[in-house]
Amino acid sequence: MNSAFEQLRFAAALGLSVLVGSATYASGQDETGTAADAAQQVADEASSAIESDAGDAQPAVDLPALPGEDGDIAMVSEPMVQDVPEAPPAPAAKADPFRVNSILPIEGTIRYGEWFWDESRAPAKGKLVITVDLDARVISAFRDGHEIGTAVALLGTQSHPTPLGSFPILTKEKDNVSEKYNNAPMPHTLRLTWDGVAIHGSPVINGYASHGCIGVPDEFAEKLFAVAKRGDKVIITRGQMIGVGDKITG
Repeated sequence: MNSAFEQLRFAAALGLSVLVGSATYASGQDETGTAADAAQQVADEASSAIESDAGDAQPAVDLPALPGEDGDIAMVSEPMVQDVPEAPPAPAAKADPFRVNSILPIEGTIRYGEWFWDESRAPAKGKLVITVDLDARVISAFRDGHEIGTAVALLGTQSHPTPLGSFPILTKEKDNVSEKYNNAPMPHTLRLTWDGVAIHGSPVINGYASHGCIGVPDEFAEKLFAVAKRGDKVIITRGQMIGVGDKITG
């Protein structure tokens, strides 16, 4: 087949050169005609050879199989390299502060197990932010900067500390129990980290501590669970006292 194919290519090339010669040299017409007849004869012989060798069901030229047919041939184009203008540096992410617009009018010191809830000063809808002060052991919930609830919280110890920082609420689990701590009930869980730190209902008793979670009275946990949603921010600080007009950044 290869020999016949080469003859066909030779015949085509010869025929092309003859046509060009006939257009350029008028005086060589007889020789050109003889050469054209010879080229046609070679082409006919080559075509017959290809047909006899190939048969009716075979392609004239062997081609590689397409992916998914006879093999895993990857059709990869040549890489094109070009200069790309350098992108400008991304602007630094801006902190998302909120301003304290009002706080609950609570007289005296909140004791272990106590909690307060009053949404009357806050809009019915708005952004919820929860703050936790590890030194004061107090948790507060703000809607659009208005405090709607506060309670004393049970926190971690030095060996199992409650982490500082800003955390989104990852999941809400109403009837959660702790598989790690003998199936201890943790109702109305608001999960803050995937390794177990969460806000949840708990007996809040002086002298007790958590393994890093933020334990709050069950009734307070239920109310917080009802107004919170996934993605709401929880800001945990140490010793950051806040008042009306203050900005809190997390």
